[in-house]
Amino acid sequence: MSSVPLTSLPDACGPQGALAVVRGVCRLFQRHDIFALSEVPLRNNRRADLMGVSARGEVVIVEIKCARADLLGDQKWPEYLDYCDRFYWAVPAGFEHELLEREAFAPERSGVIVADAYDAEIVRPAALHPLASARRKTETLRLARMAMRRLTHLHDPDGAVEQPLF
Repeated sequence: MSSVPLTSLPDACGPQGALAVVRGVCRLFQRHDIFALSEVPLRNNRRADLMGVSARGEVVIVEIKCARADLLGDQKWPEYLDYCDRFYWAVPAGFEHELLEREAFAPERSGVIVADAYDAEIVRPAALHPLASARRKTETLRLARMAMRRLTHLHDPDGAVEQPLF
């Protein structure tokens, strides 16, 4: 493990940069009537950086990459595909997103978004690969309940129940 902080690496945008990308992507999505949550655990023990639902009920996952090394070393991202209708990579402005044209990143399946703290742009749309209706229902319900749990926790941080009552 490197002793150099991630934020000091030349191709890394660091935690604040990743938050800027999240903000820009969420603004883009809102204009397209898609609303997303960040840091969403999936049932396969992975975690989506952003997961949202469109007005048509499509489930969208976004994987954020701010460092070239992080992108090139990511072997787990195909495990997200079973949980979404559309999959996007999101990168900060200035990131060499041409890397995402490589076969290893499934350009025929995945979209690319370039974002900053103020906005974002889809530079390659994600292909639609519809989930089975039962999976879509399960993921949408899970996402809705997670959003409600987070909102409840904002209103009453000490009253949140960690385990289901039944």
